[in-house]
Amino acid sequence: MDDLYIVWTNSDEIVFDKMVAMYARTAKIENHWKEITIIIWGSTPRLTAESEIVGQRIRELLQVGVKVSACKSCCDSFGVTEKIINMGVEVRYWVEDFTKLVKEDKKILTI
Repeated sequence: MDDLYIVWTNSDEIVFDKMVAMYARTAKIENHWKEITIIIWGSTPRLTAESEIVGQRIRELLQVGVKVSACKSCCDSFGVTEKIINMGVEVRYWVEDFTKLVKEDKKILTI
């Protein structure tokens, strides 16, 4: 139970910067969780691809060992799949694995 999954669906840049990224980075550096994975889902792939601030934070998160993954269906629907992949973010279908996480009662934070 030392893994945390942050499902980021709120496409507000400030929410990402001042909550999602800030918490994930600090919690990883301070070893509060063994693994932290941010899942980019909903409308957030578009913001990820367009925002310089979000792009910079993603790079910082990856550097400290936070895993970042994005929903492929969402990325495809906004036409940003290649851009997201080029940022170093894993892009894949999440429905089955997310369902498994929920059924296994894993630690999931939704923003």
